[in-house]
Amino acid sequence: MQIGRVTTPHGRPMTLALVKGQLETADRGPSKAVNKWKVFNDIGETKDSFALQDRSITVLQALLSFYPSDELSDEIGGLVVFPSNNQLSLRAHGIAGTTLRRHLAALVDAGLIERRDSPNGKRYAHRGRGGEIEAAYGFSLAPLLARAAELANLAQQVAAERLRFKRAKEALSLCRRDVRKLISAAMEEGADGDWATIEAMFIGLMARLPRSPRREDVDAVLEEMELLREEIINRLEIQVKAQKMDVNDRHDGCHIQNSKPESFHELEPSSEKEQGEMSSQKPKRIAEPLKAFPLSLVLRACPQIADYAVGGRLETWRELMATAVLVRSVLGVSPSAYEEACAVMGPENAGVAVACILERAEHITSPGGYLRDLTRKAARGEFGLGPMLMAALRANGGGEKRSA
Repeated sequence: MQIGRVTTPHGRPMTLALVKGQLETADRGPSKAVNKWKVFNDIGETKDSFALQDRSITVLQALLSFYPSDELSDEIGGLVVFPSNNQLSLRAHGIAGTTLRRHLAALVDAGLIERRDSPNGKRYAHRGRGGEIEAAYGFSLAPLLARAAELANLAQQVAAERLRFKRAKEALSLCRRDVRKLISAAMEEGADGDWATIEAMFIGLMARLPRSPRREDVDAVLEEMELLREEIINRLEIQVKAQKMDVNDRHDGCHIQNSKPESFHELEPSSEKEQGEMSSQKPKRIAEPLKAFPLSLVLRACPQIADYAVGGRLETWRELMATAVLVRSVLGVSPSAYEEACAVMGPENAGVAVACILERAEHITSPGGYLRDLTRKAARGEFGLGPMLMAALRANGGGEKRSA
């Protein structure tokens, strides 16, 4: 007995979605046999994509258990199973009748099984004299065979997404631990900075995570948490290097007579008055106010700033200061941060600081925050441009260009 390409359910409304699903199943070409439990596992992996509950998967497992072979094939029984609700309930761990019908409907709506109802809605099969099934009424598993490749591909995508989600959560957990411990260490050891505000930012980021976050939620918080971690490390790095520079400066000050005179010739005071002022200063502090260095030294240490100058050349301090304003904008330093630096350091030294920051821009997360920190240290007499320029000079090979 031949059953049509589209059949309507007994005692239930027909929908165009059901028509579409049946036509797509009927119009597929011959499919290679697939292992029914492999398909079942793929559906279990992707059940959320079909809005299926665990009970729906249990009912599908029970239906598959009534199929006589482990291989789904057009050649075996027409892919229709016809257990009664009592039989299905027993194999579905005693699920109640009303619950069973609800989950059968969910599987149909998901396009994973199709109804093949008899005229009276009962499930049974007509058999020939040899015992072969000529026609069966119940649930067709044909969609599982037709969609096997699609389900396998979807299962792979779901597994990959689950792995990405797991990795994102692990990364956030590690980043959160880093930020929490770095803040605690900075606060306990009295590092410079508004750590209470930074801690509030950390707490606010964590509060944005919902109780059951999606990967998009985790990714968004992770991105900002990583930026916060980099900003904290940058702040601490500035302080560590400043302390190291201060130690080096004291050491250099005590032993400058052993250095080659030509090495620091451009950094020495040019007048007797300036020499007297320098000698009266405490060795643990940088000169106050900040000393202006020769332009030629600045350009050797920080050659990149010339790329932003008109004509690619800087010949006067006025040109350097004008170019520094442009570079300030390129680096994303706010006008207020630069104006404050000019007020504390002087316009020339502020321009030199911007030139030095430009040289290390790829290593500095927040140039504006970096400049503000330098300005605060300069206001306290804890920062000098000398070590900064020397570091840039060495990085660009200029420190080796000394006379023999």
